[in-house]
Parts: sequence; C-alpha cells; structure tokens
Amino acid sequence: MTDSTSQVASQPLPASAWAVADDQRLIRISGPGTDKFLQGQFSQSLADVTATFSPRAAACTPKGRAYCLTRLVRDGDDVLMAVPDVLIDTISTQLRKYLMLFRGTEMRVLDDARILGIIGHGLAEQLCPDRISELDRPGASLALDTDHLIRTEDTAEGLPRYELWQLGDPAAARAPVLSTEQQTSPVNWRAAEIAAGIATLTPDTLEAYVPQMLNWQHVGGVHFKKGCYTGQEVIARMHFLGQLKKSLFRFSAEGLATAPAPGTAVLADGKSVGEVISSVVLADDSVQCLAVVRHDAAEGDLHLDSAAGPSLHRLGLPYPVPEQSAANKSDT
Repeated sequence: MTDSTSQVASQPLPASAWAVADDQRLIRISGPGTDKFLQGQFSQSLADVTATFSPRAAACTPKGRAYCLTRLVRDGDDVLMAVPDVLIDTISTQLRKYLMLFRGTEMRVLDDARILGIIGHGLAEQLCPDRISELDRPGASLALDTDHLIRTEDTAEGLPRYELWQLGDPAAARAPVLSTEQQTSPVNWRAAEIAAGIATLTPDTLEAYVPQMLNWQHVGGVHFKKGCYTGQEVIARMHFLGQLKKSLFRFSAEGLATAPAPGTAVLADGKSVGEVISSVVLADDSVQCLAVVRHDAAEGDLHLDSAAGPSLHRLGLPYPVPEQSAANKSDT
C-alpha cells in the first residue's frame, strides 16, 4: 500500500489500485425542478443523464467562463454532482441564485459520501463481474446497491479508470475487493486525472476559461444542441465559428521539487502564452501538468514561470483535439 499522505505520485502509476478522491465533494439536487434547474445552468442535456450514463458538464457565467466542471449522475429522481472541496461554497452560492426560482427543489452537500478512483479493470470487474461489459465507454455507469460505478477516460498510456461514488457507509460486500492492500495515495488518482487530460478548477483558475479551452467538449462535457443555458451563446459561438485559439495540453518538466501552482505562467520567448491548470510531482523527479496554451505557441520552446524556468515537453492526451491539429497545419 502506498502512503496515503504522500504528495509524490508513483511512476509509473499502479496498474491495479484504488484511492479516495479526497479533494472532491458530492452534492445532491432533488425536488420537482431538478432537471429544469440543471438544464438551465449546465452545458449538458439532462435527457442524456440516465441510470446508465453519467456525462460530464460545466456551469458557466453569462460570459461563458466556467466556474464548475463536474459529472452528473442520476440517482433515482435526483441528480448527483461532484465539485472540488475548495470551491464548494463558491459553486453552491452561484447555483443557489438560480435554484431559488424552483420551489421545492433543494441542493445539499452529502457529508457521508465520497468518490473512489479505481485504476485498472481488475478491481472494477470484481465489483460487478456479471455487468462489467456494460461499462464500455467513458460515462457509462451502473448502480451497485446505493453506489454508482462509472467508467471514465483511460490515461494516455492506456490505463483503464473508473469512479465509484459511495453514498453512505462502504458496503460490506465490497470491502474484500477494496482492501487496504490495494489502496493507493490520492495523489496517484490526481496524477491519473492529469494523464487522462481531465481538467479541474481551483480558486486561481475560476471563471478564467470557456469550457472548450479546457477540452471539455472532447470528454463529453458540452452538448451543442441542447438549447439555452447560462453562457451558452458564448460557448456556441466559439464552437460554430471556429474561434478557439487555445486549449488544454499535457506537459512534463524536469528539475522541480514542488508542483507548479495553478495559474503559473507558461512562456514562449519570454511572453506568457498560457497557464498551468493542474500539476503533480512524480517519483522519477519529474513533474506532469495540464496547461491551457495558445495553439500558435504550443510547438515552440516553452518554459514555466520565467524565460529561464524549466522547459516543458509536450506529452500525448488520450483523446484527439482537432483544433490543435488544425492550428499546427495552418502554421505550416
């Protein structure tokens, strides 16, 4: 078992392990206006949030800037969503401005719930041996008693990943599968999120980006035909007019003892061309990060924080980003 307090991720990541996503909290939305409320605030169509599919979504300001990146999970008549612990008050306050219009509908934090990140097929298959084939794509989900098992994006290196949303005390039947011997540090799950190209927001990056700049459309988080929601006009214009000039890239760097903080500048020729979104230190003394960078600068000589800072080396993502390829072709 990896030390649960470690701030350094394994390299390579464990092929079969689970971790508590200790930086995430679960919120339940319930009541007669649940779907209408969420339909008007999130970039996902609530018709697609079903008992067997749990897609990602974003909530944005009227200017189209994301303040919440989440996944929506159907739990009976209710909907669950995950938010970063550091943003729970900010996100709740923003959403309650609209929730007050829906009488009888409420939103509450589930203090006893948690998300477990599962790396590898083996543990997930042991949790549901007769139904694992149903989890055949990112977002596919199924109920395990009161819990939800969700397939999420593989890492760029091909490691399968799942999320188990536990809504109460861990079921005794699952304790032998999710044993302490198989538990790994939360930092390994955060490293797996970076390796899978999944952005997360912090107070330093809140309301800084349109969802497409965070590749949210490429992980199923933006439904471009669902109709109106807060920020939709800006998001749709960027999509249909091809105005996306920067997006999420994955990089590595050497010679850093600590991970660069969200918002750290990415520079080319001494000028800022982007910012770090999330990062993690690996056991081989390298750092991996996700950063939003201008397409016209992404292939150049990039440095962290200053012109003399550590060099960034581009790494692959597990999903295609056509906008980045189109920008590269247009520069040649």
